[in-house]
Amino acid sequence: MIIVTGAAGFIGSCLVGKLNMEGFYDIIVVDDFSDKTKNKNLEGKKYSQKIHRDEFAAWLKENHRFTQFVFHIGARTDTTEFNKSIFDKLNLNYSKEIWNICVEFGLPLVYASSAATYGLGEHSYMDNHDTIQRLKPLNPYGESKNEFDKWVLQQERKPYFWAGLKFFNVYGPNEFHKNRMASVVFHAYNQIQEKERMKLFRSHDRRFNDGEQLRDFVYVKDVVEVCYFLLRHRKDSAIYNLGTGKARTFKDLANATFEALYKTPNIEYIDTPEDIRNRYQYFTEANMNKLRSIGYTNAFYSLEEGITDYVQNYLLNKEYY
Repeated sequence: MIIVTGAAGFIGSCLVGKLNMEGFYDIIVVDDFSDKTKNKNLEGKKYSQKIHRDEFAAWLKENHRFTQFVFHIGARTDTTEFNKSIFDKLNLNYSKEIWNICVEFGLPLVYASSAATYGLGEHSYMDNHDTIQRLKPLNPYGESKNEFDKWVLQQERKPYFWAGLKFFNVYGPNEFHKNRMASVVFHAYNQIQEKERMKLFRSHDRRFNDGEQLRDFVYVKDVVEVCYFLLRHRKDSAIYNLGTGKARTFKDLANATFEALYKTPNIEYIDTPEDIRNRYQYFTEANMNKLRSIGYTNAFYSLEEGITDYVQNYLLNKEYY
């Protein structure tokens, strides 16, 4: 059986859907399952059992003999939360516990890291292990992810196969429950549908024009394809970037969303709030050479392709993946 933590969440539920499409139904889904809106992500999907995240470690110790693979996708992902103890508990210490159980019982593990670990990108966006110690995340969420990455690299005992995936700006179906933490595409869609216009942050950096701040936006369908590749690959353990390798502007994103809705672009620029202005990233772009070097050859959705699929096949009809 395959385990997916964070299974009722955005990326986790899409991964369960992908596994179902590939013929995997003996799946253990792990989450807290207290959010009825989030639980809708699992409706119609096939799995063997639900395990509450607080009971999962004990359950895994008892059932390791039946476990084929562990995807640890669950995490607290709120970048506006500044209570470090929450991240220590849910992202750092919980992940250490799962890692140690996988080591003890010889279980392969893929876990979710984040591009938030890169901070302002002072040390580039290369997923080299020797730069991880020097990274300076901008918030407790990014710090918790980087602290776990650092801890992993310090361990003498590791699972026979493991991979950490630094997710860049992921967007796509099954994020209805995320509210303010949903992707920019999700918010763009809602603003355009409601007001026929979209607001973007004005640039406060002379190097960038308004709306031309850059991000590496990656479609969730590509994220789960990489996860599925690693399920079959099971070698070349490392921490990997997971973006498209091509940064695009917020203006591109807005225009693509208008186009997917067959509407004329109408963009309004507003000041970036002062409380986040000094921590605002003007550029992120994943260097994808490392993942490519181990044999991942699939093409990634372009921003326009991903947004069109997301808007027309999911958002307009309130469909789930």
